[in-house]
Amino acid sequence: MSLKTLQIDIVSDVMCPWCIVGYKRLQQALISFTDLEVQITWHPFELNPNMGKQGQHLGEHLAEKYGSTPLQSQQNRANLTAIGKTLDIEFNFTDQSRIYNTFNAHQLLQWAKSFNKQTELKLALFNSYFTQQQNPDDIAVLLTLADSVGLDRAEAEQVLASQQFAESVRQEQALWQSRGISAVPAIILNQKYLISGAQSADYLIEAIKQSAAE
Repeated sequence: MSLKTLQIDIVSDVMCPWCIVGYKRLQQALISFTDLEVQITWHPFELNPNMGKQGQHLGEHLAEKYGSTPLQSQQNRANLTAIGKTLDIEFNFTDQSRIYNTFNAHQLLQWAKSFNKQTELKLALFNSYFTQQQNPDDIAVLLTLADSVGLDRAEAEQVLASQQFAESVRQEQALWQSRGISAVPAIILNQKYLISGAQSADYLIEAIKQSAAE
């Protein structure tokens, strides 16, 4: 008997810590479904599309965008670090942590889709940024990450130099925004059920059961 297929679309940004938390919780939930063939596609969302090449100090950015005080920022980072430890995510926030533009990273992810390497590259990007504190807008960093997941480094360099996926990334971002996605992570099951935010594994299990039943 053939397995049922569960299509999962994930709209996210590399800059979003809750996106990797949400994905790890999704992984936990999927362990319960051995009868499902899961197909995951990642979609672009830029939290800071106008961010400059040098990025911005994380604390300053959070204060400007959300009105967070230094104490609140510190508490939020500590909370995320604690949550990360339960999910095998190493958040290495420091007082020098910066936030960056991710448009090039999204283009590389778009290209990686045709090689079935999206998830591997996405996880490499999360690790590079949150654990290694590297700049995901740095071309050398992106090329090294592409190479690390088995993608052709020279072709990746050409993809970024030509910006050949720029328009498709913009169009896809506009598409999801037109569908009401204004925050990430957003997980869509079988193009029908929207799950907003990094929900618990138990919540995701129930949502998957409902989607798979149909």
